[in-house]
Amino acid sequence: MTYQSAQQAFLAGGLIAYPTEAVFGVGCDPDNKQSLERLLAMKQRDPNKGLILLASSFEQLMPYIDHTRLTPDMISAMLSQWPNGVTQVVPKAVNLAPLLSGQFESIAVRVTDQPDVVALCDSVGRPIVSTSANLSGVEPATTWQKLDPQLIEQLDYVIKGTTLGFDKPSTIIDAISGQCYR
Repeated sequence: MTYQSAQQAFLAGGLIAYPTEAVFGVGCDPDNKQSLERLLAMKQRDPNKGLILLASSFEQLMPYIDHTRLTPDMISAMLSQWPNGVTQVVPKAVNLAPLLSGQFESIAVRVTDQPDVVALCDSVGRPIVSTSANLSGVEPATTWQKLDPQLIEQLDYVIKGTTLGFDKPSTIIDAISGQCYR
């Protein structure tokens, strides 16, 4: 599998399906407003809900978060949860696109070591938007073979890798308060 095709689709504003820890995700370039709008329309997702950013490193997430509101101890605690399986809600950067954060003053972020996602994020030098690869209200696909044909028609690229085998979607916690949302 070549990541060049996935990279080209990402940089061209395409929507990409890819394996995560437990399910297949679908995402796009977080810096491309048209891609974000297209993703939300395809998913039939309320733009007020906000989205998750999935990255190969904490450094890739820095432009999207307000790290001035995180103490060194908070950052250390965040990093101890990664990679994998834990999405953390953090203060959003001042100029963050509203489609990423929805109605919130925060952004949900996660660092993974899923090799396909790591390769894509490293090749484009930034995170990918991550939401489950399904229409709202429908069970997410756990393999690329189980992707909804209606969804596949609207995708620009599918990374045909495998999930890390987690048995449930990521836990979502508030990085400042420790509150668990999921």
